[in-house]
Amino acid sequence: MVSKSIFPAVMLLVLVAMPARSSEQQADPVMEAMLQELDRSVNLLRLEAGDYDLPYFVYYAVRDVRSSFVSARNGALQSSNDGRTRMADVDIRVGSYDMDSSEDKDAGFNFNQKYNPGFMGPIDDSIPALRRTLWLLSDHAYKAALMSFHNVKAKLVNSSEPRKSASLSREQPVELIEEISEAEFDRPAREGHARELSAIFLQYPDIFDSGVEISAFRVVRYIVNSEGTRIRTVDHYYQLLAQATVRAPDGMLLQDGVTIYGRRPGDMPDLATAADRIRTLARNLVAMKDAPVLDPATVPVLMSPEATGVFFHETIGHRLEGQRQEDEEEGRTFKSYLNQAILPAFLDIFDDPSVEMFGTGSGRVSLNGFYRVDDEGVRGQKVSLVEKGVLKAFLMSRKPIEGFEKSNGHGRTQGFRPAQARMANLFIQGAKPMSQARLFSRFLQEMKKQNKPWGLYVETIAGGNTNTSSYGYQAFKGKPLIAYKVDAATGKKTMVRGVEIVGTPLSAINRIIATSDRYGVFNGYCGAESGSVPVSTVAPEVLFSEMELQRTEDTNERPLILPPPDVPAAAR
Repeated sequence: MVSKSIFPAVMLLVLVAMPARSSEQQADPVMEAMLQELDRSVNLLRLEAGDYDLPYFVYYAVRDVRSSFVSARNGALQSSNDGRTRMADVDIRVGSYDMDSSEDKDAGFNFNQKYNPGFMGPIDDSIPALRRTLWLLSDHAYKAALMSFHNVKAKLVNSSEPRKSASLSREQPVELIEEISEAEFDRPAREGHARELSAIFLQYPDIFDSGVEISAFRVVRYIVNSEGTRIRTVDHYYQLLAQATVRAPDGMLLQDGVTIYGRRPGDMPDLATAADRIRTLARNLVAMKDAPVLDPATVPVLMSPEATGVFFHETIGHRLEGQRQEDEEEGRTFKSYLNQAILPAFLDIFDDPSVEMFGTGSGRVSLNGFYRVDDEGVRGQKVSLVEKGVLKAFLMSRKPIEGFEKSNGHGRTQGFRPAQARMANLFIQGAKPMSQARLFSRFLQEMKKQNKPWGLYVETIAGGNTNTSSYGYQAFKGKPLIAYKVDAATGKKTMVRGVEIVGTPLSAINRIIATSDRYGVFNGYCGAESGSVPVSTVAPEVLFSEMELQRTEDTNERPLILPPPDVPAAAR
């Protein structure tokens, strides 16, 4: 811990290290406003009356988001709009890198501050207006940090545990200024596509509710800090979402969707391909309506690459996020397993934000979790998490933990919450892959070996959820959307519904017995403590010797009283 007597010297060193503004930074009003207010806060933000600490670290971030969006239902346009927001985030710390104000877990519940400034900034390129937003946030953050640091030091009085890690890692400043470009969005064409695609569902009378959304986002991230980091990155995100709902004769509500993500316009399907995907979705939903409900059981399970990706994200990925390992409110499943086996020896796991695409030729897929620099201004790095089944590392933000003093570029946030270590592009690899046909044969053999009349093949899964906290069960749950009961004797597949996969992480992952050579990508968004962030998982098909299945919650609501209105053939 740095004593207060040498704070002025530390501040002088920080100021000397600040680089001069480039002409490109000065030409950008957002960057210029951030740098002007950063200079002022570093030099002048202090309470003169009283024995108060100075800020040792100041961080500003602004997230400028432009969105274009169209949606349609039943062959008619429902909405078509553009949006623009700018969110500001300020982190001001007192103390030192070794121990600072961020250690106060109750900082967000400080009732001594009656006024909380808003984090929304101006969308006009007004330097004075943005500076006033940052000024208010800085004042609030500094005062809160002073109060929090007193709490941190007070708690040390009764703590029997010695401190094992610092509060903030020391990192080299990063300078990265990217060109700003607009996301491509042909609104008239997209409106026509949304109408046409949404009309497909009218051909399926059992589908009583449905919709199609097409959107594009441009996200410009600005990050500056007192260490000298200067960042402006530009990312584009494209999305097509189709959703539909049916009700089974017993009242069970069944919903499914198609979501396609891309990072450039060329990643998105043409109209004919999108229409085929939606027709497949509709046919599967109608078939699912009459499928039998699966009874609870424990059986061998074969997962598609997409379903495997969701499984590993929920059971392993979140539990390898660094800050969870020293949080007393977390279950810390793998904290004591470093350099020990946690998976079968034929499995490796790594996370690499720098991978932009996966696959070859026409099968190349953009990865949602790609980025150059994380939300703390650290370059994204490949992290080997599990090697030959042995745990080797954790995903790290700038919050050190015992044995890991540096960030590996995984500090992420949605923009208005403190960054935490999060997944980006999670890769699961099997060292002894089988062909798809051979793996299916092994699936059948496993059923016969256990005298099970059937097993479950999971084709798609509706995301998942997991509990990592110490006050709850260390468990996960996944809800298959499309799943098949597979006969052990014949290999025949029968669609089933109303099933959930449940279990505990340590038990489930050690029941993996084989993988295939067929890999796939799960793209999506992950919501956790620091907000919703784009993620990807690349995984093969995986065979489990057994998993526990339970029924989903029954709805049993009465079906619609009247049939849908007649729709002219020309409107379909």
